[in-house]
Amino acid sequence: MSDGISNTPAAAVASGASGHLEPRVLIPLALLTLYVVWGSTYLGIRFALESYPPFLLAGVRFLAAGVLLYGFLRWRGHAAPTRLQWRNAAFTGLLLLGMGNGLVCFAEERVSSGIAAVAVSSMPLFAAAFGGLYGHWPSRREAVGLLVGFAGVIVLNLGSGLSGERIGAIALLTAAAAWAFGSVWSKRQDMPAGPMNTAAQMLCASVALLLIGFGTGEALPASPTMKSTLALVYLALFGSILAFSAYLYVLKHARPAVATSYAYVNPPVAVLFGVLLAGEVVGPWDMLGMVIILAGVAVITLGGRASRRAARARTAGPQPDVNA
Repeated sequence: MSDGISNTPAAAVASGASGHLEPRVLIPLALLTLYVVWGSTYLGIRFALESYPPFLLAGVRFLAAGVLLYGFLRWRGHAAPTRLQWRNAAFTGLLLLGMGNGLVCFAEERVSSGIAAVAVSSMPLFAAAFGGLYGHWPSRREAVGLLVGFAGVIVLNLGSGLSGERIGAIALLTAAAAWAFGSVWSKRQDMPAGPMNTAAQMLCASVALLLIGFGTGEALPASPTMKSTLALVYLALFGSILAFSAYLYVLKHARPAVATSYAYVNPPVAVLFGVLLAGEVVGPWDMLGMVIILAGVAVITLGGRASRRAARARTAGPQPDVNA
């Protein structure tokens, strides 16, 4: 690889290092990556599942991406994680990737890719609720957003996409909750620096996913289709290395509400990809559930911003007259 690769915007986002680009440039690029790439990965998972079983699919995806990224970073001179950082990366990776992504793959054997994305869009609701574990209890407006959002989850479960698929629904909501708790927990821990955080989490999660896959009787396909294999490669390179690195970068350099804003965009993007490329059908109850969930997420985000502005105003207090 030439040194010029690391100076491209995509590589800068994936590396988590600003280089010549400032966060005010990288954050929008990272968000755009999350919106488009993660919105498309739901359909990529569906295509890959045509040949690969769910947990081995996720395990192979993160093992390949983790080995590539970790080897590249060590070659470029990045320090290996400490023992404590490996432990924290293992726990976070198990939540975000092992449970978060593994259960989505499991659920997509039962529900469409668009419906999976809509259900996972409840993640910020869980994140707001888990914030109370660290003393950040929801404000009144955020509490209203939580109630609205979870009402949307109920409506979504009444729709044709999840009705009769209780196991899939439980798996998706558990995935959203695990991802939310891992995101909240990791911000207060000693994690590996920059892109090494991505590599460490993927390596640790891949071990757990492969153990679950082989332990439950899954087997790698002897003759996977070309479409499934290309989807797996896309998930590993773009969905894992690029997009997950972008997420961790935004999570570190921006407010949590900004980092989780992809939840607004991923569902309609995933639904659009599913309808256009896979002929998926989304019913009126499913669309209504998505609208209600995203309305709840919007209320939580706006409520959090208002609470922070009020807190800063109270902390600042009356300002002295500079002309006195």
